[in-house]
Amino acid sequence: MGNLMGGLRYKEPSTVEECDSTWETDSESEEHPLGAEEDSGISDSTSPSETAKCAEQMDSFQQFGDTAESSTKMKRSLYAAKDLYKYRHSYPNYKEPRQLNEYRNLRFYLNKIPLVPDGIYVEDILTKWKGDYDKLEHNHTYIQWLFPLREQGLNFYAQELTQDEIKEFQNTREAKRRFLLAYTIMLDFFGIKLLDKNGNVSRAPNWQDRFQHLNESQHNYLRITRILKSLGELGFESFKPPLVQLLLQEALVEGTLPNMRHSALEYFVYTVRAPSQRRALLRFAQHHYQPPENFIWGPPKRRHLPGGRGSKIEPTVDWSTSKARSSKQGSPNSPRTEKGELEGREAGEWKTAKLPRGILEGRARVDTEEYIETVPL
Repeated sequence: MGNLMGGLRYKEPSTVEECDSTWETDSESEEHPLGAEEDSGISDSTSPSETAKCAEQMDSFQQFGDTAESSTKMKRSLYAAKDLYKYRHSYPNYKEPRQLNEYRNLRFYLNKIPLVPDGIYVEDILTKWKGDYDKLEHNHTYIQWLFPLREQGLNFYAQELTQDEIKEFQNTREAKRRFLLAYTIMLDFFGIKLLDKNGNVSRAPNWQDRFQHLNESQHNYLRITRILKSLGELGFESFKPPLVQLLLQEALVEGTLPNMRHSALEYFVYTVRAPSQRRALLRFAQHHYQPPENFIWGPPKRRHLPGGRGSKIEPTVDWSTSKARSSKQGSPNSPRTEKGELEGREAGEWKTAKLPRGILEGRARVDTEEYIETVPL
């Protein structure tokens, strides 16, 4: 009955604006419970699997368009907006599968079953794969098992998460400990280091080589999107903003990941469920984006109504200081950034950027101390 009522209440968004509530209430004083953006009133749902393969292939096409931005007017992706709207709203209008839930994702993380089709146990991945960048790069079946979602990926042997399994996973200390270990392995693969139990991150000692690879291997942007979604599903929502913040910093300020900037803004930011945190990330991005007139993720402008009384224009931030800075220092987020600019800097000179106040406020700290103690940070 609940699913039937949900089907009657849910209306598929048809525009980017209907999918994106980021700027609906532009007030930093508001409080949003982390993990629930705007409650759709529909829960215990998963995403449809019938169109998963087509959807993921379309996702690949969308995210691979980052290298060179067209001279024509840029537009937001309706596909990306719909995909992330459904994720943030717990995949509304989908019925739970009728077959018995075997909790295969949880059992995999308890080292009771191997991933299929490769027959590899999670403990083997955690102990033998760290630093094996060729294996992590070229094997395409493990990522759906390490970072499960309530949607079907390209590995059809991997089972979708369900609401019941998510609850069991979040209450299982050993599974969460191994999940964090898997997260640190992938961060190391990207050139990033997990610093503490709150999810703060910084450049790893191997950042220079790994960032160069990450900038050129854009299929890994799909993996990052999946990892961010999985963090939110399994109880680590507060780990998302620090990672997205660092990637924006590298893409827009340092110029080390120029090919990533579109994916970071179109996908990574919108995996964050709290609108106030998305706004803080987007304000940071807008401050550094070049050319500023091409930034399309800011608040919509309100138009004056002819003869209207009290009509207002949405306030916009004056980034003239960033323009002056860019004219002196160049455009670090331009794809033409010279590689030589990165040479000669030691890993120790780089520190993770401080999160904007809007991100820090309201961040729910995950109590991971009891099981993160064995994670090599």
